[in-house]
Amino acid sequence: MRSIFLSLGTFITLFTLSFNLTGQIVPERQWPGFRGYMASGVLDNANLPESFDFQKMINVRWKTEIPGLGLSSPVIWGDKLFITTAVSNSDKQGIKTGIYGDGMPVADSSVHDWKVFCINKNSGKIIWEKTAYKGIPKIKRHPKSTHANPSVATDGKYAVAFFGSEGLYCYDYNGNLVWKKNFGVLKSVAYDYVAAEWEFASSPIIYNGVVIVQCDVLENSFLAAYDLKTGKELWNKKRDEYPGWCTPNIYKDGDKTRIAVNGYKHRGGYDFETGKEIWRMSGGGDVPIPTPVIGKDLIYFNSAHGPSSPIYAIKSNASGDITLKPTGILNEYVKWSIPRGGSYIHTLLLYRDHLYNVNWNGTVVCYDAGTGKELYHAKLGNSQSFIASPVASDGKLYIVDEQGIVYIIEDGISFKQLAEIPMNDICLTAPAITDGMIFFRTQKYLVAVGKK
Repeated sequence: MRSIFLSLGTFITLFTLSFNLTGQIVPERQWPGFRGYMASGVLDNANLPESFDFQKMINVRWKTEIPGLGLSSPVIWGDKLFITTAVSNSDKQGIKTGIYGDGMPVADSSVHDWKVFCINKNSGKIIWEKTAYKGIPKIKRHPKSTHANPSVATDGKYAVAFFGSEGLYCYDYNGNLVWKKNFGVLKSVAYDYVAAEWEFASSPIIYNGVVIVQCDVLENSFLAAYDLKTGKELWNKKRDEYPGWCTPNIYKDGDKTRIAVNGYKHRGGYDFETGKEIWRMSGGGDVPIPTPVIGKDLIYFNSAHGPSSPIYAIKSNASGDITLKPTGILNEYVKWSIPRGGSYIHTLLLYRDHLYNVNWNGTVVCYDAGTGKELYHAKLGNSQSFIASPVASDGKLYIVDEQGIVYIIEDGISFKQLAEIPMNDICLTAPAITDGMIFFRTQKYLVAVGKK
């Protein structure tokens, strides 16, 4: 009887957190795009299980096979979960794991189906699936990449999927195509060797009824805004930038809404309403991938390709060109910076008062988010290859390596590992969290973990 009352109490708590007094879903409790609400990677009071086992299916609610290949992370609003994939009967190579220097693309020119799936998050049943595009990929993929990398963006009424050169698609919640856009070939290639085609990966974001896309490619890079309901272009700003794979984010400067974008030649902030450039900064890793992270009136950036691997904490009131001098680490708008410490792939995790950076080899570095002081430096497991960005809930961080091992560590000023749980399948995507559940996308499956 006691367990029934405890379960009922948990249900009431989660229901209260997820819905406001008028019964409407609370946006901050959803996971509406890459890495959740505002790309934070955080959902507290989620009441996730203390332990789980994928082989014995302990606290594993369901496991659904997803055809094809995709690196889009699960996106959730209410009871609906969205994910994308690209399906080919001939592209059988899969995802090549490990650390290696060969960046030449997969030699495949077969016909693919680019698909969007809407799945019931509680049961794993497919509600609808739509083929957005069918054809031969216009850009080849990196061996560690797929043709469906960007995560969906949703606001509870619409779901927007971006497939790079294969187009941008907006669906309603019944799976009806509302509008689409074709940008032509978006050359997501290595800036210094165009034969190294790596595929598109920047996810769209939705804010206040507007879709924002960042397209940093070899030619004609741009940042653009579209009306969510109609697809009408609101503004389009050209960018002088190397190819990048970063997802933008939203931040506030007082009562003004801004867009933060990572980059190498042009990291910066834009006005949400007009697209006007507010500030810019150059330098860092020359193949930028991580998403900016927002909090504490700061915008946190990192990158690490080539000779430079910085972390920057930029003040939200930044304006003008704030590029650091060659030997500088601070200026009026750079609160703190670390010249070497960023990650090539991973988006930073700002959790409570700590800023976490996970590196490709499994090292975790914890910083004081306000000052940049290093609190600890630790190594996870024996794997030498981590791609998925970390997420957090209720004092715990969830980090996954490429072999599909889930590491759970405790938030704090010293390193404490709580668990090491194998999924027995390749995993390169960030987990997604909702009330009572955490979802993992592996190479073959979508898996829901939650108290049964």
